[in-house]
Amino acid sequence: MSLILTILVAGLFFWGVLIFNRLVRDRNQVRAAWSDIDVQLTRRHDLVPQLVDAVRAYADYERATLTAVTELRARAERAAHLPDKARLEDEMAAGLQRLLALAEAYPELKADGNFLQLQRDLVEVEDHLQYARRFYNGAVRIYNTRIETVPDLLVARPLSFRPAEFFAVDDEQARLAPRVALG
Repeated sequence: MSLILTILVAGLFFWGVLIFNRLVRDRNQVRAAWSDIDVQLTRRHDLVPQLVDAVRAYADYERATLTAVTELRARAERAAHLPDKARLEDEMAAGLQRLLALAEAYPELKADGNFLQLQRDLVEVEDHLQYARRFYNGAVRIYNTRIETVPDLLVARPLSFRPAEFFAVDDEQARLAPRVALG
């Protein structure tokens, strides 16, 4: 009888260890996916001052748009909570769309090689960001589902595994990567 009880306890212990390890793996996947988003956001933030400078050289009186994009960049970099960061990034993406739309009004800007390269770089960053966002949200979905369903729930709750937050895009316009007319 005690042998059966020992085997049962050992089996439950190893089962708990397997679930714990799977939860840790999934949580680490979420963290790694967030790191990928953070890299792309940093790349986008690095492009903002260059784009603002390029536009300013041709359209200095568009100061309101230039200032708004620069301020959004600073606020997004300071945001600590994911929902705030996502909202500010959405606003910045919309601001970048307005900034790029200025090129239509200024043929000299539209023909500037530096500006065209910055546009291409921004399109590349936005494509990578869209992929990273999808990957992150998929990792969050898997992790959250796991910690909220039996049997993993039985290990996750006592060990304080908390749901991760999705990186959501609220603004319909921000869902679209900036449209860039090259050339």
